[in-house]
Formats: sequence, structure tokens, C-alpha cells
Amino acid sequence: MTKLSFRVCFAAIAVSLLFSAAAFSQTVKITPLGSHDGEFCSRDRAMLFEDPDGTRLLFDAGRTIAGPGDPRLGKIDAVLLSGMHVDHLGDRRISKTGNGTCAKPQTEVETVPNSNTADIVVGKKAKALLGGEMHKFMQTRVKAAGGSSDQVEVLRFGGERQVGGVRIAIVPVTHSNGIGTGFLNKELGVLLDHDGLTAYAGPDNGYILNFSNGLVVYLSGDSGISADQDVTVRGFYGAELAVINAGGIYTSGPKEAAYSINELIHPRAVIPHHMNEAATEKGTVKPGTRTALFESMIKDIPVHIPLSGRTMEFDGDGKCLKGC
Repeated sequence: MTKLSFRVCFAAIAVSLLFSAAAFSQTVKITPLGSHDGEFCSRDRAMLFEDPDGTRLLFDAGRTIAGPGDPRLGKIDAVLLSGMHVDHLGDRRISKTGNGTCAKPQTEVETVPNSNTADIVVGKKAKALLGGEMHKFMQTRVKAAGGSSDQVEVLRFGGERQVGGVRIAIVPVTHSNGIGTGFLNKELGVLLDHDGLTAYAGPDNGYILNFSNGLVVYLSGDSGISADQDVTVRGFYGAELAVINAGGIYTSGPKEAAYSINELIHPRAVIPHHMNEAATEKGTVKPGTRTALFESMIKDIPVHIPLSGRTMEFDGDGKCLKGC
């Protein structure tokens, strides 16, 4: 190799490394979108994720987003939905933040039969990525809301899709997944209600988000303790940041979720989710809450409380650099 060709080769490698380092130094932005600004409240589910390349993903719109016109949303590239239960799908929604109390937010706008999720997919001209048979149901709701069924794409366990710079996979969840009869054909809904049944949409799911700066995020959905949290979430995907439901009764409680974090997932940081309580007051976790208990049981891992409207920024290793 001549000196000139060596120099050209070296320069090309240096430039490549420089661009790689720049990509991995950028942050993923995570913004909870709850019912009351600056607090972590009982019905809060929605989270907005932004990749360094500008790709924006909305997770579990639920009831605390004021439809597609909510000024907090901005551009949405894809909507993710862990399950069909109304607190995630959105049978009702707020008209604006701050109505009611943190413990009992006012969700006065009805969104059946299409759902808050379908309205947002249509209004934002976004994709929706769902597992099980949920995608088939959501195609009907999106079409009824004025969109196209092509906006809704299926994602099966073990598969992967890419939206912008984000690779998206789903993982199993230990939870039920019935569709409330208010979302169904009225005649079918009456028949199911008569026998105390709901329509079933296949298994619900959690998500693995692999961002362009290298950060891997686990969204647990409404899961209880599962061996998949060890084998798949930790072992295969290597999740560095876990967003885990810990409210109890309907999902893992604080003790169960802490076990998942400490013994199975081993992330570098954790965000509690779906706590079903007014967890904070003036932005500070209230003593005696489930959130306080969960926080106290986590061993040597930073716990970041998802205060509505406060954007947290994470590097590719799961370290929070801003907003935590």
C-alpha cells in the first residue's frame, strides 16, 4: 500500500468513526403525556419517544391525550399500543390538561367506538404497529375514523419493523386482552354482555425499541413477572432502559415489578409506569404510595419518575443526561 492510499484509507476510517461517535452521543427524548402537567397521575399511560433523527413514536395514548389536536403531540410517525383495555386504547379522553384532580382526572370526551388511539392515528397520518389480532381490529377502527387500513401494520413475536431510525420488536406479556363491547358492533356487544364476555384480540404485547444512538428500551405493557423478561428482554435484546408497569391488581405490583428489574432485566435505568395513583405532589413522589415503595426496592439502578410534560434525555447506554 502506498503512503497516499494509506492516508486516504486512514482518513476514511477517521471520518467514519467521527460520524459514528456523533450518532451515539445524541440522546433519545422521552416525554410522558399525562393528565396534569408536572405530575405523575392515576390515569397516565402515554409516552412520546423521539429518536435523534427526529422519528417520533407514541406509546399507549390512553385517556390523557386530548385527541390528535393535543398541542403536546407534534409530528407522530408511529403509534404503539400494548393492549386493548380501555385505559390504553382510550374509550374517553381529556379535553385539556389539568381538569379534575391527579387522583381523578376528568376524561369527559367520549371516543367510542373508534377510540382515542384510532383518532390520533388518523389525525396524525401515522402508522400503527400492533401484535396479535389487535391490528385487524385497529384497521376497522382507523378506517371508520376516516383513515386507511394500510396505516395499521402487524408485528409478530420474533419479528421486527423499522420506522425511521428506530427498530421495533414486540415481546410477550402475561395479561388479558379483551375488547370492551362499546367498541364493537352494537348487536355483537349486546350478545357478549349478556353472557359476561368480551371480544378477544389475541395476546397483548410489550415492545423493544432500538434507537439510532444505540439505546434499547423495554416497554413492559401490562405484564406480570415473566421468564421472557430474563431470556428475551435481557438475554437477547439487552434492554438498558425499562419502562415497567407496577400499579398492582391489573399488572405487577411494586414488589413484583422490582423483582423483575432487580433479578431478571438488569437495566441501567428504570421508569415506573401505570401506577394507578396520584403518585406525586408538586413533582415529588408522595410517601406511602406504591411509587415510593417501588422506588425504595430498586437496587443500585436510577429510578426516573415520569412527570407529565417533562422531557428526559437518555444516551445510548441508558444514562439520563437531562430532565431527570
